[in-house]
Amino acid sequence: MSLIRIKDATDPGTWGPALDEAVHAVGRGQLVVLPTDTVYGIGADAFDPRAVQALLDAKGRGRQMPPPVLIPDVRTLDGLATDVPDGVRALADAFWPGGLTVIVRAQPSLAWDLGETHGTVALRVPDHRVALALLRRTGPLAVSSANRTGRPAATTAQEAYRQLGAHVPVFLDGGEAPGGVASTIVDATGDVLRVVRLGAIDLAALAAVAPVMAPAPPPAADDAPATNDAPAADAARPDADPDAAGPGTEPQDGGPADTPEAPAR
Repeated sequence: MSLIRIKDATDPGTWGPALDEAVHAVGRGQLVVLPTDTVYGIGADAFDPRAVQALLDAKGRGRQMPPPVLIPDVRTLDGLATDVPDGVRALADAFWPGGLTVIVRAQPSLAWDLGETHGTVALRVPDHRVALALLRRTGPLAVSSANRTGRPAATTAQEAYRQLGAHVPVFLDGGEAPGGVASTIVDATGDVLRVVRLGAIDLAALAAVAPVMAPAPPPAADDAPATNDAPAADAARPDADPDAAGPGTEPQDGGPADTPEAPAR
């Protein structure tokens, strides 16, 4: 295993050179691996379509499963989203940084290509000091779980290297990621705020801040529409990502595997 590409980022007092290398890699359109508050993620400049495609290729994933976008703070929300409901602002103020992903309408003027998003984007502010330090310097990153599709999500930089070493020049080692519960995903692209998937934040906590509806019951088999058109929420939902997979879907931010599912990170 190459120790050269795995950079120690465990101590804020000494992680400067490691972050510098990661920032420079992102600026060159390359990929980086970073720790998050769920699992390790593989990240790319969200505004570099070739870098985002390289991320999907590294994972062995198609454009029909676009990655979510991690942002450094709530102030970035309006730069990336349009028609943001007041309820989303209240939820972001209450739960960011943390285990909340929101699916919103993307600003139509943005020069980016995350895949087949149908004009939506899934956003989250991660609660991890290394991730936030990097995001403050790079700006928004498209981030998916640091593993090949169908393989376990990595909770250490070394595990991520074993799966993605051929594709990534810089791995930030922030120690073992906690894994565990995925972020809760709220879809804000419809007439009401609705939970797509419950995870780190329960419905009662959300409802105490803003009117949020429970997840819609799955349609009966006989009632399922015969169409290939993906709804906005499904189009934005990143599968098995460090910021968004959850119960009843594929890997729950550190779950056993990264298998395609379709809804985060």
